[in-house]
Amino acid sequence: MPAKSESHLSRRERQIMDIIYARGSASVSQVRKVMPNAPSYSAVRALMRILEEKGHLKHTSEGNKYIYVPTRSRKEASRSALRRLLWTFFNGSAELALAALLDVSRSGPDSQELDRLAKLIEKARKEGR
Repeated sequence: MPAKSESHLSRRERQIMDIIYARGSASVSQVRKVMPNAPSYSAVRALMRILEEKGHLKHTSEGNKYIYVPTRSRKEASRSALRRLLWTFFNGSAELALAALLDVSRSGPDSQELDRLAKLIEKARKEGR
């Protein structure tokens, strides 16, 4: 089961994290400029402080403003989110999640995609996972 310290992100928090991952680092003003239907400066600042409290961001000071950076890579964060998704909706089963993904795909995976998936499965078998 995922660690309890891994907090759920609201829609706005996810937007902020996406912006910071894309930029590498950002101030509140920089985030607000590219955020769709951005709330007030103080609301974005509060959200970024919450993300820092949750352990997703950290900051450094540049003059009188804070510059925020993610505390872990996007890859690490995506793996953590996927683990939470697996436990929340599929009882931790990758098989059930993959079956659901294949079931909801509009056109279904093409043969190349299925070959790539088969290679990933084979690699996981060889590595003993």
